[in-house]
Amino acid sequence: MASLKKYKMKIMWETAVVFCLCSLSLVSSHSRKFTTPNVTRLTDQFTKIAIENGFVRRFGAHNIQVNGSLAKLTLDKSSGAGLVSKNKYQYGFFSARLKLPAGFASGVVVAFYLSNAESYPKTHDEIDIELLGRSRRDDWTIQTNVYANGSTRTGREEKFYFWFDPTQAFHDYTIIWNSHHTVFLVDNIPVRQFPNRGAFTSAYPSKPMSLYVTVWDGSEWATKGGKYPVNYKYAPFVASVADVELSGCSVNNGSSTESGPCTKSGGSISSVDPVDGQDFATLSKNQINAMDWARRKLMFYSYCSDKSRYKVMPAECN
Repeated sequence: MASLKKYKMKIMWETAVVFCLCSLSLVSSHSRKFTTPNVTRLTDQFTKIAIENGFVRRFGAHNIQVNGSLAKLTLDKSSGAGLVSKNKYQYGFFSARLKLPAGFASGVVVAFYLSNAESYPKTHDEIDIELLGRSRRDDWTIQTNVYANGSTRTGREEKFYFWFDPTQAFHDYTIIWNSHHTVFLVDNIPVRQFPNRGAFTSAYPSKPMSLYVTVWDGSEWATKGGKYPVNYKYAPFVASVADVELSGCSVNNGSSTESGPCTKSGGSISSVDPVDGQDFATLSKNQINAMDWARRKLMFYSYCSDKSRYKVMPAECN
C-alpha cells in the first residue's frame, strides 16, 4: 500500500509539473505590460456603416450572421466566411473593429484587406492585414503585406506581436491608402508605412480595389509556417466585426459613384479621396514616434532583413 501511495503521489506531482509547464507556455506576449503611445484617434473622424450597407457575402454565407453594424464570421469544417465591399475604391480610409476567435486557433487566418484579384487576376494589387491564429505556445500575430501588379512572388511581409489580447475585446484595424503612402494601424497606432516614392513606387498598389473581411483555413502556412494546422476539435472559430468605416472614392465601371471629393477628369482621378489632404500626406511627429515604438517593441520579422529568402533584396530594401 505504501508503494502504491508513493506511486500515486509521484503521478500527481508529475501532472502538476506538466500543468505548470503548459501554463508557462501559454504566457502570452501581451501579458507584458506596455505603456502605449498617445496618438490621434483617426477612427473618430470617419462615419461607421451598417454591414449590409457596405458589404455583400462573398463566400460561406451560412457562416455569416449580420446584425446592424455587427457581423460574426465563422470557420468550421464546412467552410470559412467572407464579406466583400459592394464598391471598389481608389484610395481611402478603411477600418473595422475586430474580435478574434478565443482558444487554440492555430492555422486560422482572419483577414482585413484590399484586393483587385478578381478584376486583375494576373496583375492584381493587394494591401493586407492578416491576423494569424495562435498555437498552444504562440500568440496571435499581425502580418502586413503589400502586392502590386501581380508581384506575389515577392512577399513584402512584416510581422508583429500584439500588445493586448485580441480575443478578449474589440480593437481597431485600419488601412490608409492614398497617393502618398499606405499606412497600417492597430488601435490608431501606426505599425508600418509603405511610401509611394523612390524604389517603392514600382511596388505600390495603384488600381481600384475592394475591401474584404474574411476568416479561413490557412493551415499550410499561417502558424509557424504550417507546422500547426487548424484543429477542428476546437471549432467553430468565430471572428466578430463591428464599426466598419469605408471612406474613399468608390469607383465602379470606371466612373466615380460618389459626389464631393471623388471626381474624374479626363479618365483619371483629379481629387481622389478624403485622406488625400495634407493631414494624411505624412505622419505627424506623434505618429512617427508611435510607429517607432511599435517597430522596436513588437516587430519580429521584416522581409527586408530576410537575406536567406532573397539572394537579391527587393529594390526598396537597399
